[in-house]
Amino acid sequence: MKLYNLMLLGSRALAEVVEGAEEVMEGSGMIAMLVQLVPMVAIVGLLYFMMIRPQRKRDKKEKEMRNAVKVGDRITTIGGIYGTITDIKDETITIGVGVEKTKLVFARWAIRNVDEVSISNDGETLV
Repeated sequence: MKLYNLMLLGSRALAEVVEGAEEVMEGSGMIAMLVQLVPMVAIVGLLYFMMIRPQRKRDKKEKEMRNAVKVGDRITTIGGIYGTITDIKDETITIGVGVEKTKLVFARWAIRNVDEVSISNDGETLV
């Protein structure tokens, strides 16, 4: 009888040890998954702060510049054409180019930058 009780007690203890081991294995599986997940999250965060965020800042700055243009501003288009804005409509601009002020119509997004004209150049003919 004692042997049977010891065996029964031993099997219960063994079952408890196996259950405890299974719980430890499940916990270590979660830890292993977290260890794999942390570097991926770090890489995505690094990409955001090194690539996506600066590009969004540049895009926002360019959009503000394009929305702030006014008649009389000297601009450069993305095609390399220099001219002076003569008319602005919703999403199009008309620029005067050259000595004869030839009129060209462009989309507003085609403005590369607004040129700063110094005071010393105001008396000269800008071509």
